[in-house]
Amino acid sequence: MPTCDRDELREVSAAVLAVTAHLSVREVLQTIVSAARRLLDARYAALGIPDGKGSFREFLADGLTDAQWRAIGPIPRQHGLLGAMLSDPSPVRSADIRTHPRFEGWPAAHPEMVDFLGMPIIDGDEILGELFLANKRSGRFEADDEELLKLLAGHAAIAIVNARLYERSRELSIVEERQRIARELHDAVTQKLFSLRLTAEAAAALVERDPARAVAELDTVRRLAADATAELKSIVVGLRPVDLAGDGLAAALAKQAELLDRVHDASVTFAAGAVPRLPAAREEAAYRVAQEALHNALRHGAPSRVAIELRRAGPGVVLTVTDDGAGFDTAAKAAGQRLGLASMRERARSAGARLHVASRPGAGTTVTLEVPGG
Repeated sequence: MPTCDRDELREVSAAVLAVTAHLSVREVLQTIVSAARRLLDARYAALGIPDGKGSFREFLADGLTDAQWRAIGPIPRQHGLLGAMLSDPSPVRSADIRTHPRFEGWPAAHPEMVDFLGMPIIDGDEILGELFLANKRSGRFEADDEELLKLLAGHAAIAIVNARLYERSRELSIVEERQRIARELHDAVTQKLFSLRLTAEAAAALVERDPARAVAELDTVRRLAADATAELKSIVVGLRPVDLAGDGLAAALAKQAELLDRVHDASVTFAAGAVPRLPAAREEAAYRVAQEALHNALRHGAPSRVAIELRRAGPGVVLTVTDDGAGFDTAAKAAGQRLGLASMRERARSAGARLHVASRPGAGTTVTLEVPGG
């Protein structure tokens, strides 16, 4: 591999940092394409990720003006050399790409390309995409250029794999959220609606022969309807999207507290000092534990006040959710299952955090989560 000067090292560093920063996968790949073109002194660079349907899900280029890009037309399909590179893990280096046996030409507005260097983007045995350069400004592409492009293709592979893992994680979170909602609908709302229906039928049967009892039953109907409405509102609040990546944990918790304070009779407050940002997985775990603790307090504890606090603890944070509600026996297995304590502990474990739940009947509950930084 060639010796890099300081400017080249900055380019490689930018590509590496882009993979680890909170950027979209498209931004990361565009950074890598641009770095590859500048580092290897090429006039053109491009990167393609196949869509599994004969075309490309992403196709990024560098070195073309917007006018040139529009004139070229639709993104290419997987034909000719572009298709061949998606089935062969070997790099392609040619002094004149037009003489390559798989070359099939290009659109009329496409710039003329001569010398070519192409590198498959590989994860294990899978070809994820392709990164290629054309028209080196100084001389021709050499073996050293090939080594450097292979390094950048490796960074591109990391970005693509990370994006896949994030999407799978998000899908799992959606499944978990659906299961939580189904449990809540069954446990609370469905039961209340069933009771409401029976009480309404009883009131209808009593209207003529015992009007006083019918009125009492109708009062019960009104109360059950109000309770069911409150439960549905609470579930809807839990469904509202939260932008942890953009807002941060403190802002997301503040929004959650504001919503719950409007929906419930209990006062729900939030307080936070200057807290550091944490890795995305840890902020997600802390937010979900807070959600579960708030839901438990408001649904089961009948509190008059719930307080959320977030404070710095070295490089990490400490989250506390405290209520003055009914409390419960933390040793009782049934209470733990009903309140989702196992789920909260699992979330804490997955984030490398420590969870502590302190409660006793008649004395409220305090949930404390210590989340490390790093």
